[in-house]
Amino acid sequence: MKLLIIIPAYNEAESLRGVIERLRSTCPQYDYIIVNDGSTDETKELCEKNGYNVINHTVNRGLAEAMRTGMKYALENGYDAALQFDADGQHLSEYINSMVNCMKESGCDIVIGSRFLNSKMPFRLRTLGGKIIFHAVRHAANAELSDPTSGMRLFSADIMSLFIENKHFTPEPDTLAFLIRMGADIREVKVTMEDRMAGQSYLTPINATKYMFKMIKSILYSQKRWQTVEIPGKKKSFTTKIGG
Repeated sequence: MKLLIIIPAYNEAESLRGVIERLRSTCPQYDYIIVNDGSTDETKELCEKNGYNVINHTVNRGLAEAMRTGMKYALENGYDAALQFDADGQHLSEYINSMVNCMKESGCDIVIGSRFLNSKMPFRLRTLGGKIIFHAVRHAANAELSDPTSGMRLFSADIMSLFIENKHFTPEPDTLAFLIRMGADIREVKVTMEDRMAGQSYLTPINATKYMFKMIKSILYSQKRWQTVEIPGKKKSFTTKIGG
């Protein structure tokens, strides 16, 4: 499998070097592309100085557009799959092979790196949103994703094409729920994640709450207006009732 690792980066200069060094050390067989999403710190200079593979957005366009840029690059260069991989050091490259092997062996469409596979999601404020989104996905798509908010996701070429064609698709739980209903085969692989190396997450308590409500609204209601999509060789499961 020809894999591209897509690393969206917005003001991650403090952690990016460590991420790339670890990636090169553990997975030298895979290519990567950093999508510098209009960073205002030294991210662009760091990439240029070290000769990193990078695409620069002149302004910040958000995670969805950063991933779409990486997916376009992947498809244009003949990659079979692409992995979404954080630039802040939370995702561990040691688990990439397990995710790739899962897709190879099962022929699935998406593999999620799950922190909670075969274990309970701990009940604390930090994971409360994830628990609520878990139940929303189960209700809307009749599927249980143990870690729906995990940002470590492997996408097949067919799924990448859908992201390019459908601008409302985002690398978020609502799109995963919709794709399940369209017949997508989504698998999970157990992973461990670390705290970010440096910088500060945009998911402050206020932003995290807004994110949770946005996802729930989309999963349970907004998707009624989404146009159905065709996933090659897959049967839609649109009989699932949405929104009660």
